[in-house]
Amino acid sequence: MPQSTTSNRRFVLAERPKGEPTDQTLRLETADIPEPAEGQMLLRTVFLSLDPYMRGRMSDAPSYAAPVEIGQTMVGGTVSRVVTSKLEGFKEGDWVVGFTGWQDYALSDGKGVTPLGANPSHPSWALGVTGMPGFTAWSGLKEIGKPKAGETLVVAGATGPVGSTVGQIGKILGLKVVGIAGGPEKCGHAVDTLGFDACVDYKADGFAEKLKAATPEGIDIYFENVGGKVFDAVAPQLNTGARIPLCGLISQYNATSLPDGPDRLGWLMGMFLKKRITVRGFIVFDDFGHLYPIFAKEMGGWVEAGKITYREEMIDGLEEAPRAFIGLLRGEAFGKRVIRVGPDD
Repeated sequence: MPQSTTSNRRFVLAERPKGEPTDQTLRLETADIPEPAEGQMLLRTVFLSLDPYMRGRMSDAPSYAAPVEIGQTMVGGTVSRVVTSKLEGFKEGDWVVGFTGWQDYALSDGKGVTPLGANPSHPSWALGVTGMPGFTAWSGLKEIGKPKAGETLVVAGATGPVGSTVGQIGKILGLKVVGIAGGPEKCGHAVDTLGFDACVDYKADGFAEKLKAATPEGIDIYFENVGGKVFDAVAPQLNTGARIPLCGLISQYNATSLPDGPDRLGWLMGMFLKKRITVRGFIVFDDFGHLYPIFAKEMGGWVEAGKITYREEMIDGLEEAPRAFIGLLRGEAFGKRVIRVGPDD
């Protein structure tokens, strides 16, 4: 169903999923388009970002951000156009990036909204390489990874919006870059298009042995997006003084219990101690938001110069968002997954 000019569709959280989200997790509702009051503007969603963190917001377990309440619109980054404005600094037709969620229309008082101007060249990229995922890659690698030319960087989730950017920044900074991705097509993309030195398929037989062969001098920086068996293969290769920017653990997001097997926490902490390994989790805007202007200038220059390649997976229709999100958590996405909610004119 196409976006309407007379009603507002929105997906609300219908229930808290146990394990993987299902068709019952989100409910599509339709209501009137809200009217802006003084000091507000009405935004029409054009692009909706799909990101793994959204699974955590469906849960009410303690976390770094409040959960989405039952019956509340599902959260998400958006690129929108201003329909009407009673807010100084914004006018009809302007493009903006914000956090208005899984819906066609939203009211905004301007807080948390970044103007993109009247005619941005790639507006949806504000949800990817020049937005939160790109900033996550840049700040995690530079501020936590502390890269030095000649070191070995391993990137999990190597063809996703964060991992692909991490690896390309690593090459710009003079690192040897080894990606980890699922399947020969993704690994081929990492090497042939993104310029990684190597990529190892975690779905293939002998994954741990192949990763060891690809990192004969060990691993100095491991950018963690996945966890699980991927980290199991990485851990023995970590060098003394290695740094681990801990960005995500997508392999665990649908888990309902701890994995079977012995308790390895003591071994893990012992390894961190003996090898003096730095592990730091981070929430990009909470921890590094003050660096965003520096990132925007540097990343903008790299993109303009063709030093960063960006792959976007555009899916048409708000109604497709739940299925596309489930697929994202299964590892089916190839590049940055974005929903085209409405027309861009």
